[in-house]
Amino acid sequence: MKSFHADNGSEFLNWPLWEYLRGPKRKVKFTRSRPYRKNDNAHVEQKNWTHVRQLFGHERFDHASLVPLMNRVYANWNLLRNHFHPTFKLKRKEKQGSRYIRGYETPSTPYQRLLALPQLSPLAKHQLKDKHRGLNPFTLKKNIEQDLKIFFTALGNLNHEATNP
Repeated sequence: MKSFHADNGSEFLNWPLWEYLRGPKRKVKFTRSRPYRKNDNAHVEQKNWTHVRQLFGHERFDHASLVPLMNRVYANWNLLRNHFHPTFKLKRKEKQGSRYIRGYETPSTPYQRLLALPQLSPLAKHQLKDKHRGLNPFTLKKNIEQDLKIFFTALGNLNHEATNP
């Protein structure tokens, strides 16, 4: 673990945790949200909605055997999002009076942004392009839906076994 960021909630801020994270063998960076800034974690929560809740819902999963199934779903989902879903990126933000005027770049995928980086080596660009050529968004979406069906079937079976005496 490289760093630990806690909300300002007191349930996460205690001396045993501090001593564990900052002990002699570990020097984990410990950060907190800014005081009186309730919206500091808004972007994290937004990503929880788009990256977790839309796929798996709000249920808590207590079965370790589900982790490989979730990882399979995320592997295909990450490929789909990074290669085929364009996003806006904020280019500029200016305050005019009491309003903000925002300017955005042309929507592009994370894959396209990565290829546009001059720091990326030609070999890495070639490998990315090869990987992209082998992807089909419709197949990825179908695989995600199949994997989610397998996941929720396994979850239902595990929950059913846990409730049977």
